[in-house]
Amino acid sequence: MHEIQESGEMYLETILVLSKKLPHVRSIDVANHMKYSKPSVSRGVGILKEDGHVIMDDSGFLTLTESGKAIAEKIYERHLILTDLLERIGVDPDTAEADACRVEHVISDTTFAKLKECQARMDEQ
Repeated sequence: MHEIQESGEMYLETILVLSKKLPHVRSIDVANHMKYSKPSVSRGVGILKEDGHVIMDDSGFLTLTESGKAIAEKIYERHLILTDLLERIGVDPDTAEADACRVEHVISDTTFAKLKECQARMDEQ
């Protein structure tokens, strides 16, 4: 089992996002969405399959396992909340999106929990 890297988290998050839009997700969909080469995505997805985070069926369709979905949902929630908070403090949407995408992988659980509390308080006002 490999320790999940930022790129693996990004692949899982992308599969989750694409699965909300497409009936089936393939590696080529992930590559196109992320603007990565097909060989890079194939290698990354292979590692995620080895580690039990993704299943690929005979048709090449990708499905997140329970562990893969849990990681993807955690990263996606961070992405959404960080983007929202950055926009609320005046960061333009494109910059907020790009910064959130970088920060979501390195922010501690403790700090993220505090940001989430802050967002909830802002929503109450």
